[in-house]
Amino acid sequence: MNITIVGAGLGGLSLARVLHVHGIEATVLDLDASPSARAQGGMLDIHDDSGQVALRAAGLHEEFRALVHSGGQETRVYDRTAALLFSEADDGSGGRPEIDRGALRDLLLSSLPEGTVRWGTKVAAAESLADGRHRLTLADGTSLTTDVLVGADGAWSRIRPLVSPEKPAYTGISFVEIDLLDADSRHPEAAALLGGGMSFALGEDKGFLAHREPDGSLHVYAAVRVPEAWAASIDFTDRDAAKAAVLSHFDGWSDQLRALVTDADSDLVPRLIHAFPVEHSWARVPGVTLVGDAAHLMSPFAGEGANLAMLDGAELGLALARHPGDVERALAEYEAALFPRSAKSATESAQSLESCFRADAPAALLELFGA
Repeated sequence: MNITIVGAGLGGLSLARVLHVHGIEATVLDLDASPSARAQGGMLDIHDDSGQVALRAAGLHEEFRALVHSGGQETRVYDRTAALLFSEADDGSGGRPEIDRGALRDLLLSSLPEGTVRWGTKVAAAESLADGRHRLTLADGTSLTTDVLVGADGAWSRIRPLVSPEKPAYTGISFVEIDLLDADSRHPEAAALLGGGMSFALGEDKGFLAHREPDGSLHVYAAVRVPEAWAASIDFTDRDAAKAAVLSHFDGWSDQLRALVTDADSDLVPRLIHAFPVEHSWARVPGVTLVGDAAHLMSPFAGEGANLAMLDGAELGLALARHPGDVERALAEYEAALFPRSAKSATESAQSLESCFRADAPAALLELFGA
């Protein structure tokens, strides 16, 4: 059985690893030139009922625990005046330990046989063949045929059109990523404000979400409710102009919070938040399925994206291992669990996005934390 996974993110790699544990080899195609071709993003909280389930199925849970960021589960909530409304220390007993996304991806990559991932391999087109197999045309003009095709290639998946016409829709919220480096020495006030874990400062239609990185930097997301074209109207290569554009949404906010933007050491990077309808699903198509954002793109406000991607990969790998002679039974079994699971998380994510930016924010978040 020839299995091809498109995308070497957390979902695709979790699938490849679980298959490998069960003696089933797969090929992973990724358009990046190498594992280090681009930064992998900030911190992830890995949930005990999803991401950690996947890591156990992959036989990597102990190695994961060794990479956890100590203190990363500390949580703080502020209002627009920088008044502290909620604080919870990380006592090590929580079920959502933090880890650097890049470190987690490296752990998965290092657990696979050499050559499993074909780097610098971009899929230009995918087509179904009459016998349930699929042909992939690559950007270099070559092609390959596979018995089982898995789209793990994210929000703008090239594989998804084989099963679903759905396209990502803008949620109305845009993030701007900001980094404050060596925070304890260079930005002591910000470091003291944000602490050692995750912090929220929320108001109507805007806010700051930040976390401490293991290297001592602060990774900040300025969130604003703006039209979809807003980011494209700003020259983000001009750091001063970008800062001014972001700060214009935070008039009247605490100078301590505004300083997270004015003191930025990095270029500001816009990230538009997209999502699928919460009930996204598709009819069974022979020989192909999806995992992660390709299957159930949602906003990050339930913290489930990476966790579900990993769980998807693990569950699909286990289903294929249970039914080695019956691919369609394995794929149908996987999707029967996938759709209600992802719909539940997508609903929570959509509701959380709206509640985080209500007129009375951060009231809903405080209620969630029991404050």
